[in-house]
Amino acid sequence: MKFDTPATVNPIDRLEVVGKATDRIDGPLKTTGTAPYAYERHDVAANQAYGYVVGAAIAKGRISSIDTSVALDSPGVLAVVTAKNAGTLTKGRFNTAHLLAGPRVEHYHQAVALVVAESFEQARAAAQRVRVEYARESGVHDLASAKASAVEPKDNPDVRVGDFESAFAAAPVQLDATYTTPDQSHAMMEPHASIAAWDGDALTLWTSNQMIAWGAGDVARTLGMPRDKVRLVSPYIGGGFGSKLFVRADAILAALGAKAAGRPVKVTLARPQIFNNTTHRPATLQRIRIGTDAEGSITAIGHESWSGDLPGGGPETATGQTELLYAGANRLTALRLAVLDLPEGNAMRAPGEAPGMMALEIAMDEMAGKLGLDPVEFRIRNDTQVDPANPDRPFSQRQLVKCLRDGADRFGWDKRTANPGTRRDGRWLVGMGVASAFRNNLLMKSAARVRLDAQGIVTVQTDMTDIGTGSYTVIAQTAAEMMGVPLGRVVVELGDSRFPVSAGSGGQWGANSSTAGVYAACMKLRADVADKLGLDPEKAEFVDGRVREGERSHALADAAADAELVAEEAMEYGDLDKKYQQSTFGAHFVEVGVDAATAEIRIRRMLAVCAAGRILNPKSARSQVIGAMTMGAGAALMEELAVDTRRGFFVNHDLAGYEVPVHADIPHQEVVFLEETDPISSPMKAKGVGELGICGVGAAVANAIHNATGIRVRDYPITLDKLLDKMPPLA
Repeated sequence: MKFDTPATVNPIDRLEVVGKATDRIDGPLKTTGTAPYAYERHDVAANQAYGYVVGAAIAKGRISSIDTSVALDSPGVLAVVTAKNAGTLTKGRFNTAHLLAGPRVEHYHQAVALVVAESFEQARAAAQRVRVEYARESGVHDLASAKASAVEPKDNPDVRVGDFESAFAAAPVQLDATYTTPDQSHAMMEPHASIAAWDGDALTLWTSNQMIAWGAGDVARTLGMPRDKVRLVSPYIGGGFGSKLFVRADAILAALGAKAAGRPVKVTLARPQIFNNTTHRPATLQRIRIGTDAEGSITAIGHESWSGDLPGGGPETATGQTELLYAGANRLTALRLAVLDLPEGNAMRAPGEAPGMMALEIAMDEMAGKLGLDPVEFRIRNDTQVDPANPDRPFSQRQLVKCLRDGADRFGWDKRTANPGTRRDGRWLVGMGVASAFRNNLLMKSAARVRLDAQGIVTVQTDMTDIGTGSYTVIAQTAAEMMGVPLGRVVVELGDSRFPVSAGSGGQWGANSSTAGVYAACMKLRADVADKLGLDPEKAEFVDGRVREGERSHALADAAADAELVAEEAMEYGDLDKKYQQSTFGAHFVEVGVDAATAEIRIRRMLAVCAAGRILNPKSARSQVIGAMTMGAGAALMEELAVDTRRGFFVNHDLAGYEVPVHADIPHQEVVFLEETDPISSPMKAKGVGELGICGVGAAVANAIHNATGIRVRDYPITLDKLLDKMPPLA
């Protein structure tokens, strides 16, 4: 089904089920421990063995020799897999061939071997007996020192509009500042884990993966197998944040280990391995220049960002939002990519915008200060309803100004003191900060299969995944709405590569795109039902388990009395993205307290106001936003992978050394969704929201700290040592 123009009559608009705050239908399974994650699938294959990954002890070089004889003779050991006996691994859509090192080593903790044994403890013990000799090579592990060698990425050329340099030089008010964000790590609940089982030449992987079709294709290509011989199953995923978008070492090594051992093998990455073996959000150096006229209208805006990755990798696209968020006739955005011999840099919740807005939205705050303007007013003054680089391309919906104004009223922004460091509450210096939120609305083709049985049960099958975001529930709500049945009459089956290919979970495209695919399949099923019952598909109404046309009425189940009805369809999009710029918007407000003596920072309250199309399930959407706000607070105040620049690895590679926020760090959060539908986005009239919630949060915290103390910190995270010697005198 092609979605080119908004439907005039849309059954989803009944809003009997969609749009209602609904408990997650997988909630009881999660809270009772009966929703099994990948490593817990003891029932899927008999006689499972255990694999343990041996990681490289160097960051760059070659394996000179590897001796597995002692490990093979250890108790319970069934096999040891290395590059020597694994066979040829081929690069898939993503560089899965590098998941097993040999002879080259590309980064610290890259897998060099897998030990398979009867028990986890035996595999772990034997893994310590694998003897590896390396020829270490010097590498580059620090972005600042690699900056000079960074180049323009071939797939991300500079974007210029007008004459930025001349306009900036002529601007009466100017800002030229540099900001840094550190390497950051995903800290999802469930580690990367897989169980592999072979049946002849066919492989089944029960794994933790966000994108099933991508994953199955990459496994097939990597192992040199036909695609139809690979099955991936991921019904429940304990978080991913982007680190599970692509196949990782656990899946490939489990498959290789199972073949070598001749029996099913399960592999999980220990928490310390996840930090260096998988992916992370790369550090950035960002230079922002803004020029305005005397009244505060932007005449020139430039954003340049440097980041690093392994050879063949890509940049952190931190400048994307600057191309679209604010008006200004003269513009420059530029990315530069350096080669770093650190673990792979890749997607982490809102890649690009999350670190990019950590810089841009401080710069906007600083510029407002130079102009003597309220930071909310400065942003409103520079709003645009069209793509600044293409005035003929309007935003499909853009309510940034309303987000800012409603948020300011709700938060009590009028109580903010314009002079930093002047508001006190006992020992605490108190300040407020604001930042815009922005994330593009991405559309992905998505398919589903819908079944109707003789009991009137509607079953939805799609390879869409639920990474804790509530996919099961919004898909069930969509099918219930479209087929006119209660939520309890819908069964949802997800995360299996045997099902139709969905959008998958990532880029905040999952809910909108996957439900649009279910919508398309339901539209086809509705037509089949009407035809079976002798009704006009265009006039038939599906309500309360019945199908009506005028005076005629049938039970929905009657259509499947003789045989189950099955409909499969996909939703794909025409050139709407060329006609309209589709984005989501919001505003973040934060109040902090900073201890006047110790510079300890405490977030007191947070507010997010979001404009993200129709909110399909306000309860789960709110949960997504408060989780994103919490991640943003962590990025602002504590999250930083410490790089050993001599040895080339992340030192704090566990949850003891890598700090993330806990409940006590975030005492009060409020989320407001504007009333909005976007008929240009999809037949669901929805957009994504899960990543919008993190974009801008870090800057709102930083701006609140500046308002509280008068100290401007441009290097994240904002730890007390960056404040202490600059704090105002004690009262």
